[in-house]
Amino acid sequence: MTEPSLASIIQEFFLKRLINQKNASPHTIASYRDTFRLLLGHISGCTHKAPSSLCLQDLDTPDILGFLDYLESERNNSVSSRNIRFAAIRSFFRYCAYLLPDRIGIIQQVLAIPLKQSEHAEVGFLTTEEMQAIIHAVDLSTWSGLRDQTMFVALYNTGARVSEIMGLRVDDVSLGKSPTIRINGKGRKQRTMPLWKETTKLLKTWIKQYDGNVSSPLFPNSRGKAMTRHGLEHRLGIAKKLAEAQCPSLKDKRVSPHLIRHTTAMHLLQSGVDITVIALWLGHEQSTTTHRYLKADLAMKERVLEKLSPPHTGTIRFKPNDPLLRFLENL
Repeated sequence: MTEPSLASIIQEFFLKRLINQKNASPHTIASYRDTFRLLLGHISGCTHKAPSSLCLQDLDTPDILGFLDYLESERNNSVSSRNIRFAAIRSFFRYCAYLLPDRIGIIQQVLAIPLKQSEHAEVGFLTTEEMQAIIHAVDLSTWSGLRDQTMFVALYNTGARVSEIMGLRVDDVSLGKSPTIRINGKGRKQRTMPLWKETTKLLKTWIKQYDGNVSSPLFPNSRGKAMTRHGLEHRLGIAKKLAEAQCPSLKDKRVSPHLIRHTTAMHLLQSGVDITVIALWLGHEQSTTTHRYLKADLAMKERVLEKLSPPHTGTIRFKPNDPLLRFLENL
């Protein structure tokens, strides 16, 4: 039997495996697509073959390791981004194991490459004063200013991801007796979020002035299309710059939509909300993801420490006599 070409395997992986069998979300498909664009472009440059002429042997272990190094050294990707790209490649090779059992040697060698460990930086967040300064820095006399303030408040209220905010439609908002907003999260999971009175008031004003139909993007750009990630970050950057005059502490902070998500989580935590409720609020599949926020608030740590009495102990340091133990001690 003739072995299928790499091009046909990749096409089958996307169409049959991801779309038909797994019903992967558009976000997942887009992420995998971008990974393979980068991978095929890199391998093509190394082998001087057209991407459509590559074969599975061109994606052996040294080639994949070279691509991962390229992501970090030349594209300056973080370890986390590198691992996300590699996860897509691993998924493809697991599919190849089912499709091409004769190539199991090459496939197993690639699958044996470990994900790279990375340090998790402490979660940053804004104070209430800093968040309010950004929200009120926009010019409400303009169409874009009203949109921006409503968008920032919605971000803060819901703790939504950037993709979730960009994907909102007018009919995702319910402004009746119990105002809510429906968030379409990762993995096609929906969650309905309650709205503050301030958020409800802003949304009513914005939707009335915006005058879009029910299927229109809730936060469009000037062309009526859904706001892009770059557009949202750009507008937030403008507001942050303006807010620095009233809140100088913002000058030393890199404010992003994801930082606002962290801020929502931290402010809920500081208000005494249970960590499992915060996990549901943020749309985390596992509450262990949310536990990062418990490590972040120094003030909370200090309040806990004040409740503890330090033990009365002497200071004794272990001094190994054995040379091997001394070696281990000094590592």
